[in-house]
Amino acid sequence: MPDLHAPTVASGPTSQNAASGTERKLTLPQLMAKKEDLEAELSALGSVLDSHKVTMTTPLLTPDGFPRADIDVAQIRTTRARIIRLKNDYKSAMSKLEVAVQEQFASGKALDVAQPARSQASTNGANAESGSSRGAVIEPPFAKVNSVVPNSPAEEAGLRAGDKITRFGGANWTNHERLSKVAQVVQQNENQLILVKVLRERGPLTGSATLELQLTPRRDWGGRGLLGCHLLPL
Repeated sequence: MPDLHAPTVASGPTSQNAASGTERKLTLPQLMAKKEDLEAELSALGSVLDSHKVTMTTPLLTPDGFPRADIDVAQIRTTRARIIRLKNDYKSAMSKLEVAVQEQFASGKALDVAQPARSQASTNGANAESGSSRGAVIEPPFAKVNSVVPNSPAEEAGLRAGDKITRFGGANWTNHERLSKVAQVVQQNENQLILVKVLRERGPLTGSATLELQLTPRRDWGGRGLLGCHLLPL
């Protein structure tokens, strides 16, 4: 009997291959939109697996080798096959997006290589802020701070609701994997400083400020978790 654990739906051409002749000409916003579309579809397909209470590796056969009767084996196999193809498309899109961002940043620095002035923030734990984004290399944000608990490590570091995170330790827009990389960074750096870079809106006339914060995950602050804040992926 065939192994039902592995997807057997014919892969066919991926959307990456179908668009390979034109994707090189996509602009940075178009590539960002493509990335978000792929993430949205992967999230939706993940929800399909969740609804069956299975993962990409859950066995679909009974111990005696028959298809399980408690789940929709055909739908799960089709969903898994689609996820595998989309993950390949996502890797390709991320590679193109990284190149496009690097090219744009290189172009921006060639036009204006002056570094923004930095000022020490004394009351919120922030250790650097740029008065303008002009001349700065700003990475795309990948998460937004939804809420911050009072007296938490996040509040002590200076994080505020509405801040958009561009870097969290080693996690950035290219590798955060729906924030799972952020959770890994937090677990591996308990009681150690983590550099967190954020964009903070200052107003319609003044634009956004770039902040570099130092955040120390810890358990003894009196609340749940190591940070005391809630992040949402962008």
